[in-house]
Amino acid sequence: MLVRTSSFTVDLGENGYLIGFTDAYDYPAEMPFGWRCGPATEASAVVLTTTDTGPLQLTIEVHDAPPLPETGGAWEPAEEMSLRTELPTLRLATLEQGDVLDAWPQDETPLDIPPTPEGGEWVRMRLYCHADDPEPGIGDHGEHHLIQLWRAPRTTPEHPEITDADRQARAEYAADRATPVDDFTLPCPDLSWGS
Repeated sequence: MLVRTSSFTVDLGENGYLIGFTDAYDYPAEMPFGWRCGPATEASAVVLTTTDTGPLQLTIEVHDAPPLPETGGAWEPAEEMSLRTELPTLRLATLEQGDVLDAWPQDETPLDIPPTPEGGEWVRMRLYCHADDPEPGIGDHGEHHLIQLWRAPRTTPEHPEITDADRQARAEYAADRATPVDDFTLPCPDLSWGS
């Protein structure tokens, strides 16, 4: 049964968003190219979007049991994964150019996941995506995501098969993340006046 729902617009950066039950946000070590979502940590997921630097309509539902599959709305195939609840409150952040920014609207009540009698620490996340314009790009693509959450034991993720091109993109991203950032500091000349 549906316990709570929250719907709002998120202004995206260039690289999608992070969602989960932690406030330890950073760019993930791996991007889930070929999927819409993948693990950033055990407690958070990175979600890739069609929209680059534009609005996304996000609806989040909390259920007390697994909801029935969505059949309308021209959704892409659903993806699912498990998230550990380090915090009871759901967090949301956008991945900006070189930065991660809190994106939960200030006028929106925080979304908590009710505990279960069994006291499990895992939540199942199901993601549905739709974009009126499915070609990636800047601006409004009429993109809408539906995220459904419910308490459930940790289980295997459900994602589509990825291609060799996706594997290559993942490897290139991982290599870029592993490369140290160049030190661009310059020594300052000694400007002291000698006698």
